[in-house]
Amino acid sequence: MNIGIIGLGDMGSLCARKWAQKGYSVFGCDLPERFEMLQRTFAGTSVMILPNAKAVARKADFLLYSVETSHISDVVQATADSIKYGAIVGGQTSVKHPEIEAFEKYLADDVHIVTCHSLHGPAFSTEGQKLVVVPHRANKQVYERAMVVYEALESEIIEIDSYEQHDQIMADTQAVTHMGFESMGTAWKNAGFYPWDHGAYSTGIDNVKILTTLRIFSYKAHVYAGMAILNPYARKLVRQYARSESELFKMMICENETEFRNRIKAASEFVFHGEREFITLDHDVMLDFRMAEEAGEYMPNSHLSLLAMVDAWYQMKVNPYENLICQTPPFRLRLGIAEYLFKNPLLLEETISTALYDKSIRADDLEFHSAVREWASIIEYGDMDGYIAHFNQVKDFFDGRLQEGARQSAKLIDKLTQ
Repeated sequence: MNIGIIGLGDMGSLCARKWAQKGYSVFGCDLPERFEMLQRTFAGTSVMILPNAKAVARKADFLLYSVETSHISDVVQATADSIKYGAIVGGQTSVKHPEIEAFEKYLADDVHIVTCHSLHGPAFSTEGQKLVVVPHRANKQVYERAMVVYEALESEIIEIDSYEQHDQIMADTQAVTHMGFESMGTAWKNAGFYPWDHGAYSTGIDNVKILTTLRIFSYKAHVYAGMAILNPYARKLVRQYARSESELFKMMICENETEFRNRIKAASEFVFHGEREFITLDHDVMLDFRMAEEAGEYMPNSHLSLLAMVDAWYQMKVNPYENLICQTPPFRLRLGIAEYLFKNPLLLEETISTALYDKSIRADDLEFHSAVREWASIIEYGDMDGYIAHFNQVKDFFDGRLQEGARQSAKLIDKLTQ
């Protein structure tokens, strides 16, 4: 079976190399100006670089579109008439609604659709990572053929029944998760300090917050913009997260203790109850990984970002543990530190008291509150350019520490998941 990949960016190239190593004939392309560069990059491999997408489509029995979600419709339209009869087609977009819409609109009826989504970035090998596979238009035999190709990536395959289910889970595990960490990064940028230099961010939970934030900002803005803006389920969850954060913040500044405690208690009982397998992050491991040479003098933290996330899950009646089926490292870490906070009575009590009465953290909470509003508005309006510009401003602020943060977070993830 010939495999074609349209879009040899980071993820497309990663899959191309893996399939070639497994003995497949792999044909690929990218933008015309990258043709010679890609020929040099793949020299000495069995990956054949072709001059354009139509040439790749003509060769492929199994065709993967690995392009930005915002461009998927245009690329599918331009190549649909070159796809072979009976070919299997998939896409690597993180949001499936635009992708499936393009496939249904432009692909011939005799083209099969079995799509996918790698739940990891290009810095990781495909081996052992999670890969979602979604059959959309395929009989049993076709699906089995597609699965043989996907299994060659040696990923942990998660089979999802529909693209709608995929996007609902991704709204929680990716869009809102990333928006929460992006809001932290924006708050620190607007406040003008690096959190590892501040005593209020010196605990294990804060190390995870900082490293995950740096990890997210070390990647490309358009990836996160597509996840948040083009996923039809994301805006509803983002809207609720912003509402939860705002309502909790108002209770904090009004020192409305009874209502605040009742709200936190109800959210806690909804999310962290029953018989389930908890994540249980290791306290010592979280302390081991940090950006500062030495931890600063300890100061209590309100952990408003985590309180708001748990409240949003409660208000939306979302069980985040069910979404671990499609977990990403940032989502698992975020759920893990929320769980660590809420299942530690002394720490949770300190957090609630700090949120209500400790004025030393109030300025940071205000910056976070403003940042959440900014991100929620950008996503609500579907402002792709604004999202990318906002993201890159924060990225520039942390420039010089992003790669170290990404490296440390990779080690942290590896250690915590052993």
